[in-house]
Amino acid sequence: MTITYRAAEIAAEDLNEAPLAQPTAEPLSGEITTRSQVFFHTEEQNIKSGTWECEPGESRWEFMTRGEVIYVLSGRMTVVEDGGEPVELTAGSSAVFPVGWCGNWTVHETLRKVYVIYGA
Repeated sequence: MTITYRAAEIAAEDLNEAPLAQPTAEPLSGEITTRSQVFFHTEEQNIKSGTWECEPGESRWEFMTRGEVIYVLSGRMTVVEDGGEPVELTAGSSAVFPVGWCGNWTVHETLRKVYVIYGA
C-alpha cells in the first residue's frame, strides 16, 4: 500500500482543529490553536504520520515516551532543548526530537509540518 498526499496544499479549514494541550505539549503563552490530519498509523499506534499546523505561541514539549521527525513546509519557529542553544526552523528544515528530548518551541509564524511520531 502506498499513501500519498500533498500536505502543503490542504486548506487549513480542511484540517481537524483543536487547542494545543497535554499530552502533546503544554501551552505557555495562552491558548494555541492547532490543526492536523493523520494520514497513516500502525495498528498498535506506535508509528503515526500526518500534517500539523500551529498558530504562533510558546509551548513546552517533553518527548518522554515517543520521538518525532518533522519537515517544515511553511512558517517559522525556534526550538530550545533544555540546556541547549536556540535553533530556528523554517520552510525546508528537518528536525529530529528523539525520545528524551525536552524543551520549548516558539512558533513565530503559523507553522505547518509533516511529521512521523514513533514510540519508544
